[in-house]
Amino acid sequence: MDDPILNIEEREAINSGRWFSSLSPSLRHDILRCAYVKRYRDGELIAARGDPPEEWIACAKGAVRVSSTSISGKQITLTYVEPGIWFGDVAIFDGDRRTHDAYAHGDTTILCVAKADFKKILATHVELYEAMLRLHARRIRQLFGLVEDLNTLPLRARLAKQLVHLVRSYGVPSLSDGREMRISLHLAQEELAQLLGASRQRVNQELKAMEREEAIRIEPGGLIVRDRDALMRIAESDV
Repeated sequence: MDDPILNIEEREAINSGRWFSSLSPSLRHDILRCAYVKRYRDGELIAARGDPPEEWIACAKGAVRVSSTSISGKQITLTYVEPGIWFGDVAIFDGDRRTHDAYAHGDTTILCVAKADFKKILATHVELYEAMLRLHARRIRQLFGLVEDLNTLPLRARLAKQLVHLVRSYGVPSLSDGREMRISLHLAQEELAQLLGASRQRVNQELKAMEREEAIRIEPGGLIVRDRDALMRIAESDV
């Protein structure tokens, strides 16, 4: 599925990324000049745990599912990398191997910079060091926030926060009602439960409750957010 050129939508996802758009024009130019495109079908392996770090990667379309495997052999989803987000740099910096598996979730496009080119850009643009520090600091804040939520918030509030995040990143107007938003990232309830560290049964119960409250609607093709403000109130009222 390789295609050497990003389409307009994919390029916009990269250029409008919060972190990437904060870089200087010359640095963005040098990164994109060295980058190459890879395309994957749903479920295809992008990188495996134990692989040497050969590329710095950005998601341009779809999502990258980062997962681990339990002792029993079950795959556990840890997070989804959305369009505009860069990853894979930690292993390049510390020289260790990849710590998790990465799979395409839906048809997915990634933008890659070879490790050697990444290091050349670092040597040419001192700015990138500070930018990477900001990126890593943001990741640490997000990690502490997730740990705090897991230990202090009930599942109902954590689920509402997760749905608000998903609709912000993957929401598209519903064809039947433009005021409603469909989450275009298709997640099975088991996958959503893994993100929240909960059982599928408990997540299903909370989703049904939110549907009765008319905050969401559950459809065979995914979730429809009918009232994002209601979800935000659920997240905040249960803090």
